[in-house]
Order: sequence, then C-alpha cells, then structure tokens
Amino acid sequence: MPELPEVETVRRGLAARLTGRRITHVTVRRPDLRRPLPPDMGQVLTGREVRDFGRRGKYLLVHLEGGGVLIVHLGMSGRLSIDAAPGGGAHEHVVLHFDDGAVLRYEDHRRFGLMDLAKAARLEEHELLRSMGPEPLAPGFDGPALARRLHAKDTPIKAALLDQRVVAGLGNIYVCEALFYAGLSPRRRAGSVQGRRAERLAKAIRHVLEDAIAAGGSSLRDYVQASGELGYFQHRFAVYDRADLPCPGCDCGAGVRRIVQSGRSTFYCAKRQR
Repeated sequence: MPELPEVETVRRGLAARLTGRRITHVTVRRPDLRRPLPPDMGQVLTGREVRDFGRRGKYLLVHLEGGGVLIVHLGMSGRLSIDAAPGGGAHEHVVLHFDDGAVLRYEDHRRFGLMDLAKAARLEEHELLRSMGPEPLAPGFDGPALARRLHAKDTPIKAALLDQRVVAGLGNIYVCEALFYAGLSPRRRAGSVQGRRAERLAKAIRHVLEDAIAAGGSSLRDYVQASGELGYFQHRFAVYDRADLPCPGCDCGAGVRRIVQSGRSTFYCAKRQR
C-alpha cells in the first residue's frame, strides 16, 4: 500500500501540473471502489478549477473551486497518472480531463482505493480523517509529542506506529526502517518508548520519510509517480524485505531477521534494536 512518501510524491507531481487547471469532463466507469463513489461525483467535479493539492496521512486531498474537496486513497494497488498512454482498460475506473488537454487517470485492479467528496470548511470532521493522529513531518512532531501518543499503549511499538490514530501516514515499510534507525526493537512495548527513546524515534521517522520523498517513494508492485516514473527508495532499504542479508553497519553476524506481527512481516536487527 502506498504510504506517506508515495502519496506526498504523487501530490507534488499533480500540484506542479494541474494546480489552476479546470476539469472539463469526468468519466466514472463503475459505481464503487472499496466503498461506493459519490453518485454525483462527475457532476460536482465538472467545471471546477483545481485550487490546490493537499495530503492528510495517506489521503490525497484535491481542493476545488467553491470549497469542495475530493478525497482520494490509493488503497493497495491504486495509481494516479497524468498523460499516460491511451487508457480505457478494465482497471481504469475514473478519468479527469482538464482544460489544457491533460488527462488524469485512476487505475486500481484490486479496487481497495476510494474517493469521496467533502467540504473544506469541515474537512477535519470527515469520517475518514477525524480520528487521525499527527502528521510526522509537521513542525510540532517531536519526541515529547510522540511520547504522549504512546505512553498508555500496551501493544508492541510496531503495531502502535501502524495505527493511524497514533501517527498519520506510516505503513509497514517506513515503520520497519524508522525502528532500525532508532535502535528500537519492534517487539518493545509502545508505552516504554519515552524520553530519549521517543526523541530518537521521532527523528528517525522524519529522516526516513524525508529521504523516501526525495527518492520518489518506493516502487515494489503497483506504485508509480504521477509522471509514470518509478520511485527509487526501495534501493536504500536498510532492513525492509532484506531477511538474512547483512545489517547495514552492524557486526551482528546473523543478518536481518523476519518475524510476523499481526499478520504483517517485520524486518529488524536483533542486536542493534533493543
């Protein structure tokens, strides 16, 4: 599933190309994705100028003329691409045409993504967004802020960080990477990550996310940037998907370990991460 860096990369690509452009025509080829699409979505979007592209966690926010917002989640396999080759395939579900000839296509062969409409004035109250935790790249996200979110958690720190109510936008890849750089075991109880541990973790989260965005995100299966290019951060993974390979800068001798937590693969170094 695309995580914060992938959605942020898509956001930046779309903003550079489509901000200020007017939607002239919308093709909606099916009534639902993971959940029903707004039945009037095509009608609402047609004729609207795109004022800005935002992001909340893993959600892309398309701010429209008149105060409307299109909320998009890419799910497991969704992708948004501009000016791609002529489409119309079985997995191309929504197509937006713009006044300069640009075409934005949403493809999703698993249909785990979603789209919904909201009002900008009440965006934070929307059911998809109202319970989300802080943005990890926001100025106020630091060790003390993270410690407050974790102090009462009796789950493993890996599970806590995947909870979007604790921190917005993190997924399996970047949690594994951040815990490695923070030197924290994914098995450690979340409530014990306080003080210096929380400070190290907050810095590691920011470091990993910023590096991933600079690399255009991670392309493992379906994700591409809005331009159609692949991301490159997968070539910089320290531990994710590197089971039995050497740990970077570590003399543990055992290599990266893989365990399963809550049905998800976790990758870590047993010596470095405590």
